[in-house]
Amino acid sequence: MGRHAVTLIPGDGVGPEICEASVRVLEATGVQFDWDVQQAGENVMERYGTPLPEHVLDSIRRTQVALKGPITTPVGTGFRSVNVALRQELELYACVRPVKAYAGARNLREGLDFVIVRENSEDIYAGIEFEKGTADCERLIQEISTLSRKRIRPDSGLSIKPISVSGSERIVQFAFDYARENGRKKVTLVHKANIMKHTDGLFLAVGREVATRNPDVAFEDRIVDNMCMQLVLRPSEYDVLCCPNLYGDIISDLGAGMIGGLGLAPGANIGTNGAVFEATHGSAPKYAGKNRVNPMAVMLSGVLMLRHLGEIPAADSLESAIAAVIEDGSAVTYDLKPSRDDPGAVGTSEVADAVVDRLKARD
Repeated sequence: MGRHAVTLIPGDGVGPEICEASVRVLEATGVQFDWDVQQAGENVMERYGTPLPEHVLDSIRRTQVALKGPITTPVGTGFRSVNVALRQELELYACVRPVKAYAGARNLREGLDFVIVRENSEDIYAGIEFEKGTADCERLIQEISTLSRKRIRPDSGLSIKPISVSGSERIVQFAFDYARENGRKKVTLVHKANIMKHTDGLFLAVGREVATRNPDVAFEDRIVDNMCMQLVLRPSEYDVLCCPNLYGDIISDLGAGMIGGLGLAPGANIGTNGAVFEATHGSAPKYAGKNRVNPMAVMLSGVLMLRHLGEIPAADSLESAIAAVIEDGSAVTYDLKPSRDDPGAVGTSEVADAVVDRLKARD
């Protein structure tokens, strides 16, 4: 086992307590970490005038790896999203979200095990928007209406959906590489190319071209609405789903619902120069400091981080310990109990205790 410098961003809301629990279980694997703790979110707005100070980004650029708690986007400040800003500033172009059914969780299907690879930098999330009634929006409506020969209602707002050859090629190749490195057999590209021929159509055309260069991994495509139905009816037929930004976001939450909720939904944002690992759920400020929220999404994000760092035995041990705690069912938070008001539910810290005990028992 090596020693790894990792940026730790506790975040706000429930972030600090679920990150503390996750740090404890990560350290209990025996892997050594040099944590560079950096604060971001609402709690630094007053001091730095931004929820994402430059020194936080500098830390991640230095360590190349970060474990991050949820961060509240300050309302009414002009900041869109700290998470989106992180991805854009560090060019974390690939979002990886595994969907895995652990025995004992409220799974809609047993044996669920697929991975969503979501493009992070383009599509609607590029943030190119024009507000209804502004001069820029009115001018753009006029120009687009002239060019397309289609009328846009004058009281419309506009969002621009850019999808590039280079961005598409990068994410599809990432999906093939991920499949190969993780023993997965098939990549399914998700799109709406039947309607959006010059954006989703481009994504599909590039995907097919990339597939010809990766013949060792099977390839297919699905229209996004059909994909949602397929995941409900026949999820076992799917392995790695490669999605543009918006569809990936929606399908990720569909997947989380199939395995018992966001408390078991880890995530990784990966780029050429770094990776940020985080739960997919929000900061839940109403539960802050109450030792109530499930920390397993961040713990499982830590499993992804260990794999990224090459600490495969430690990753496998931690995932097995978490799975054992879920299956046992006695030391889990309220969201993993049969009833949300179950008096046997434990707190955030007690979940970490149970996972650490399982890890020790394996030594």
